[in-house]
Amino acid sequence: MRDYKRYETWKMTHELVKEIYTISENFPKSELFGLTSQIRRASVSTPTNIAEGCGRSTDKEFARFLEISIGSTNETEYLLFLACDLGFCSEDNLLYLNPKLNIVRQKLIQLRKRLLNNN
Repeated sequence: MRDYKRYETWKMTHELVKEIYTISENFPKSELFGLTSQIRRASVSTPTNIAEGCGRSTDKEFARFLEISIGSTNETEYLLFLACDLGFCSEDNLLYLNPKLNIVRQKLIQLRKRLLNNN
């Protein structure tokens, strides 16, 4: 079994989740069960799937959970874009977090490829 905490990608996604939670605190209260909840769930899904994948017994299974994490990163990116477009957060938030999301996505893709190439 792998230790998810040793993966730099997991550490990065964990930090991103905390930042998303902080930013979404300022979203309108009317969005608590809408966009606020959705962006938080999407961001949490990324490190959660890395952790869950680490508990799987094969590289192929782990790679599948990384694929889900990649999708959650895409979802988080879009929801952040939407939140900024709706005026719920600043463009500075988007310019700050998007590069981090892109790096995470690249690292997840690379790790997934390495795992699948091992088989």
